[in-house]
Amino acid sequence: METANAPWPKSLWAAVTPDGPQLPELKGAVEADVVVIGAGFTGLSTALHLREQGIDVAVVEAVEPGWGASGRNNGQVIPTLSRPDPDDIIKRYGAAGERLVGIIRDSAQILFDLTRRYQIQAEGEQNGWIQPVHSPGRIKIAERRVKQWSKHGAPVELLSSDEMKKMLGSPAWFGGFWNKTGGHINPLALARGFARVVLEQGGRIFARSPVESFARQGDRWIVKTAQGQISARALVVASNAYTGEFSKQLSPGIASEVMPVLSWQMATQPLSDQARQTIIPGRQAVSDTHGELYFMRYDARNRLVTGGNVIGVGDKTGRLKEMVGARLQRLWPEIGEVKFDYVWNGYVGMTTDFLPRMHKLGPNAFGWTGCNGRAVALSIALGNEFAKAVQGVPDDELALPFSEPVPIAAHGLMRLLAPFMLLVYRRRDKKEMV
Repeated sequence: METANAPWPKSLWAAVTPDGPQLPELKGAVEADVVVIGAGFTGLSTALHLREQGIDVAVVEAVEPGWGASGRNNGQVIPTLSRPDPDDIIKRYGAAGERLVGIIRDSAQILFDLTRRYQIQAEGEQNGWIQPVHSPGRIKIAERRVKQWSKHGAPVELLSSDEMKKMLGSPAWFGGFWNKTGGHINPLALARGFARVVLEQGGRIFARSPVESFARQGDRWIVKTAQGQISARALVVASNAYTGEFSKQLSPGIASEVMPVLSWQMATQPLSDQARQTIIPGRQAVSDTHGELYFMRYDARNRLVTGGNVIGVGDKTGRLKEMVGARLQRLWPEIGEVKFDYVWNGYVGMTTDFLPRMHKLGPNAFGWTGCNGRAVALSIALGNEFAKAVQGVPDDELALPFSEPVPIAAHGLMRLLAPFMLLVYRRRDKKEMV
């Protein structure tokens, strides 16, 4: 189990991002109208949207804003879910699903608009997000997604094999699609920027204060840490894949319905001007249709930020450098020798059906989990929905399809076995769709 004094991962983002605001620990008794657990994207976005309405809000964070998944991910701003398409979402959730589709469609634009409105310096580049297909038969995936998202007003476009080769500078893919509102950011800079804005707007953030439990007492929610507590009218649990890392009693229902899967990120040395003329020259974010995902984007220093997965024991970092370096050379021979300056990891919250889970945890209490690798844009957009929920906006006006938590059977065992799904994905990746 992690501790509140856990070090920052040795990531590219931690190395290049200016320090966040100095924050106090939670000590003694504090009161607020709304208390938010977790200072990642969802928690900070919720707090910001509440402060825009003049609502008193306090955020309590186990370590520091962005320490968890929000500050460790690849930083791709993707306005889709990873696998479910609009028809899947609406079939599952009905009218609430339609509203969720609308939020997902707009999520990237919402994020970039907020960064511009509040002048958050997060190295944002809204150059689009591309999903290339890795085999000819998988063009059906792109065709289906373009058809469905177009029906809901998303700015998506189907790309031929030749068009994809031109956009990515590699013949490795067989077409695909892209969404022009997507892009990429420095996720840790985004989290720290949101924290700064929340404070400027009059919100409170307590750091290095892992929440041990929360409970309803009378008409208030009491959130307890080792040294203090917050009493509030309403509560939002926004700890996602890290819900069970500091206290098993925090929210067992949420913690047991999501699988925290370790995701590895890597950053190359800066690419040369010549290489960047042919390797993703438009600087879009890219993540393809492999189950063992191929994903990459540039950072502001022209490093290629990518990643991979590895199982087993031994020198995982060394094995990843060799494997992903060879992959990049295969995709773009002109890249030359690939050297990685940074390798780090963090949890991604996965659900069994790749759909997010939104919950009512009691009177005026809400939570969610299950980003499934799409948290950056989605979390920011959901913050406004949770801000509306705690202000009493009716369910039929929210893009939050509420359900009861359903634990994953044998959660502890499945968490040990989850990394071996990589073998299944590799097998599936080699099969052609017919």
